[in-house]
Amino acid sequence: MLTIHDIAVWDTGERIDLVIPESDAQRLLTEAGAVVSGDIDGSSLIVAPGLADPHVHFRDPGQTTKETMVSGCEAAAAGGYTRVLIMPNTLPAADGRDINVQDAVDGGEELKEVGVVNTLDYLQRYEQLHDVQLPVRYDLSVCASLGRTGKLPTRPDDYIRFMDTAGQSTNHDNGIHDNGISDTSQSPDNAVLQHPLRAITDDGSAITDEILDSVLADAKATGLPVLEHCEHHDTGAINEGTVSRKLGIAGIPAQTELTIVNRDIEAARRTGAHIHFQHVSTAGAFDAVRKAKAEGLPITCETAPHYLALCDEDILKYGTMAKMNPPLRSEADRRATVAAIADGTVDMIATDHAPHTAEEKAAGLVDAPNGIIGLECAYGVCRKVLVGSGAISDERLIELMALAPERLMGHKPTDVAMLLNTSAKCATKRILDLSKVEHPENVDLTLIDTHHQWTVDSARFHSKGRNTPFDGWKLTGRPMATIIGSKLVFSRLTVGTKG
Repeated sequence: MLTIHDIAVWDTGERIDLVIPESDAQRLLTEAGAVVSGDIDGSSLIVAPGLADPHVHFRDPGQTTKETMVSGCEAAAAGGYTRVLIMPNTLPAADGRDINVQDAVDGGEELKEVGVVNTLDYLQRYEQLHDVQLPVRYDLSVCASLGRTGKLPTRPDDYIRFMDTAGQSTNHDNGIHDNGISDTSQSPDNAVLQHPLRAITDDGSAITDEILDSVLADAKATGLPVLEHCEHHDTGAINEGTVSRKLGIAGIPAQTELTIVNRDIEAARRTGAHIHFQHVSTAGAFDAVRKAKAEGLPITCETAPHYLALCDEDILKYGTMAKMNPPLRSEADRRATVAAIADGTVDMIATDHAPHTAEEKAAGLVDAPNGIIGLECAYGVCRKVLVGSGAISDERLIELMALAPERLMGHKPTDVAMLLNTSAKCATKRILDLSKVEHPENVDLTLIDTHHQWTVDSARFHSKGRNTPFDGWKLTGRPMATIIGSKLVFSRLTVGTKG
């Protein structure tokens, strides 16, 4: 068995010994290729609920030269994530329609060959179809519009079969509270729906005015939150400002984000539907969200590590590796993003993990695709910017990267103190043996060394993507092991040394 001694519980500070079942520990190889078993000094580690990311693009099916479910899930596990939410901008788009009733759908023939009816079915059955066991839990999202064209709304009759209706909350509230959230991991349908549908989104594009009310009505009826790409522009490649003018490149005004945010806040007020704003990046949008929350509207939001760590001036250094949508904004907006984290306006942090090939990113700022990868260095980048600056505590960072995203997706994060049967410290050191806890299959944990100093090396990433501006950054703090269902699925730990 693997025993990690003297590890600290993330929120109480209690020092415990953590025991991971032998059968799982012996099968796991570390990055160095050594079998993990025996005893490890965990005095430099904390044990926390598994990180969760409600916003990833794994490009499978349709663009597997960029990423696959296998490489994406391996990247997630290496970053300390135990659950991710897959965005629906696949080929074919994950809109719930069966491919045999559509005309000339991109990627449709590939799905027919493996015997699935559509992309949601393919992703639901991925492990069975490919005879693999993926090292991370994942949920699915459905397009807001058919084919992600913005013209017609998707139909609940097409996608409700992929919802975990037995365990899924029909009253999502605002997605960040325990009230009304079911523990779907114990749903009687769990054996069938390992990867249930959890959200509606046209991520990559804002939901169009023409279908917004229909989408929100369907969201209310199904209990699914709407994840909104809160930004729209028809021209421009980078933020409108001194950098765009210096480079002679058409800019994207900050107003393009605020316009969608204001429109959707009014829609939430009108309909009562839960709208979650993705990758918010501007001071004006944060002000609007802050006021909407004060009013009690069902609004939540996320931001991403790159909007906390970078601004449009960094494009001069990193080029297309710093091109994304929405674009990196001004330094004032970056500071406003950190402030919105500090005052609680931002509910969670998501990576918007978006892999592209080196050839695509070499096309120049105007023509290169938007997006960067983020799963494998997100924790370290966020800790550097937020905890290192004193903006928030280590405990708050776990809330932003683990607790709140899990709840948005309708799950209860693992409560370490509850596993120990108390939230109070004990006079003697206790042992948390994962083979002896109730429902070990539901225990998802991340072991983090908050003091570990390391340098980002994208060449060693598990993701197929290398498109990151953080390559070469020196960071302090890194997830060192990932545990899913009480099983060790990834580790950087070495026997006989501190974590």
